[in-house]
Amino acid sequence: MQSILSKFMKKNIPDLNAGDTLRVHQKIKEGDKERVQIFEGLVIATHGGKSLDGSYTVRKESFGVGVERTFPLHSPRIVKVERIKQSKVRRSKLYFLRDLSGKDARLKELNRDYKMWEERGAEEELEKIAEEQAKAAEKAAAAKAAKEAELEKKAETALAAHKQVEQEEGKEGKGDKEEKKEEIKEIKN
Repeated sequence: MQSILSKFMKKNIPDLNAGDTLRVHQKIKEGDKERVQIFEGLVIATHGGKSLDGSYTVRKESFGVGVERTFPLHSPRIVKVERIKQSKVRRSKLYFLRDLSGKDARLKELNRDYKMWEERGAEEELEKIAEEQAKAAEKAAAAKAAKEAELEKKAETALAAHKQVEQEEGKEGKGDKEEKKEEIKEIKN
């Protein structure tokens, strides 16, 4: 059983505690596009230790609303975890912070020990995602330029046709005016 489970475990497991401020980089797939989303907040709880079913809950305030996300510890979708700072806490679960806001929710800073946990191959994946986004942007720019060129060409042909019609009307228009003047003279006589 352990041999099967060990295939899914990460080699570089983050050492997280309640009170740590984290920046979690997670791969998100939207349709056929893939990007990395960063979620920064305070660890309010850890569950299951370092086992395969271990997880941690991160909370942040976004536009005055508290947002909590629970991340699996060994998720292949999580590319990188950064610890920005540690805070001094006396509890393992900081659920009381849900009821507090603003200055009341502050924790005493222990140290600003920056640490990063990153899976092997994560940099290559990030570069690959960036390259895919750049290629998609180039394709979109090329398609937009082609569409603009096509519209400009249509506008030029329409303008040329319009000028040609005006010239023809101008020649016919002079003849028509003279004919109308003659008709008016005949009617008056």
